[in-house]
Amino acid sequence: MENKPQIELNKKERKELRREQRLEEKQKSTQRRAIKRVTKLTLIVAIIAGSIGALVWYLATRTPIPQGEILSQNGLHWHPELTIFVEGEKREISANIGIGAMHNPMHTHDSSGVIHLEFPGVVRKDDLKFSHFFEVWGKDFMEFGSSVKMTVNGEENVELQNYIMKDGDKIELRYE
Repeated sequence: MENKPQIELNKKERKELRREQRLEEKQKSTQRRAIKRVTKLTLIVAIIAGSIGALVWYLATRTPIPQGEILSQNGLHWHPELTIFVEGEKREISANIGIGAMHNPMHTHDSSGVIHLEFPGVVRKDDLKFSHFFEVWGKDFMEFGSSVKMTVNGEENVELQNYIMKDGDKIELRYE
């Protein structure tokens, strides 16, 4: 390897060289920060655009609810009443069914047998199936007996758990 002669710099030249080196480092640092900012901004824009794209895709491809299945577009607040007899003896409907940390739109407040149907937004027929009340209650529809007769507003009803409850219904179950 050749030895290059070292050039001696005077004090003023050394000072100028250090100033240039600091200026060069400052420019590099500024450039790195700018690249980080652009990268971060690009990532944020990509996440937002991806989220919006996913939402648009979901809304465009979801299966629409057939109009015949929709009972209300703006929610509802109905109160059917339930009475249960097991071998001729009246059974109490528990208070606070569906009320807890998560307030279920199908619930009771007391043991009177009034079922509160308080649904927001779009309400489908399936939301008001009688079987859903038993699910919320944590009971099986046939738990009280193997044979059941159902009347709604005094008329026999054979739909049983598939019955779509309505406001003011008087539902009676008789288990034998």
